[in-house]
Amino acid sequence: MSSTNAVDRSNEFTGKRVLITGAGKGIGRSTALLLAERGAQVIALSRSAADLRALEREIGCETHAVDLGDATAARAAAVAAQPVDLLVNNAGIARLQAFLDLDVEAFDETIAVNARAAMVVGQVCARGMIERGAGGAIVNVSSISAQIGFPLHAAYCASKAALDALTRVMAVELGEHGIRVNSVNPTVTLTPMAEKAWGEPAKAAQMLSRIPLNRFVQPGEVAQAIAYLLGDESRMINGVSLAVDGGFLAR
Repeated sequence: MSSTNAVDRSNEFTGKRVLITGAGKGIGRSTALLLAERGAQVIALSRSAADLRALEREIGCETHAVDLGDATAARAAAVAAQPVDLLVNNAGIARLQAFLDLDVEAFDETIAVNARAAMVVGQVCARGMIERGAGGAIVNVSSISAQIGFPLHAAYCASKAALDALTRVMAVELGEHGIRVNSVNPTVTLTPMAEKAWGEPAKAAQMLSRIPLNRFVQPGEVAQAIAYLLGDESRMINGVSLAVDGGFLAR
């Protein structure tokens, strides 16, 4: 296709306030950069104040440093970020332990950040969207781990399966208010967190052998899928878990 036919997306989100959790690194940071490039006013949440300062210098976003594992703090940060037109629940952690060694604290912390925070922040943002009567869109960043049992990932897999289920219920209940809710479900994405789980060459090679495209996902590619689900071109897509996995789930 000729470059002259390329769609100009530079103003796609102009006038929209987009809240992104876990915006300091990886997928969240790439999403913040992409949406800002397309005109959005980004409100970034992250545990790391240093990461937020760096992002603010780059795109001039509003920032809130918060531990999203603390439900009260997560709710307060979401309230402070209002009004919000679009929400990306991206914050996530991974505590790698074998099932027989998995401790309650690690399990609870993973569920709190990966699933409960999406509920808490989603409630605040959805209420605001409903009050303003203009609809909106929410994307929850999940994983193919919601459907696959990976060794050492019991808590992580459980949290992402919970997030997918939460996404479907949100889509059903919020749809009548013109609020669409979907998830993106990447395979291994080349972020600092993924390095911890898949940095060992032998383990990475085993995972790559199951991906027909024979490579891992770049954070920017997940960000593009998120932008699509937030935008008007997906206005009839609701309650979907979109695999961004190079064909992993097709095998």
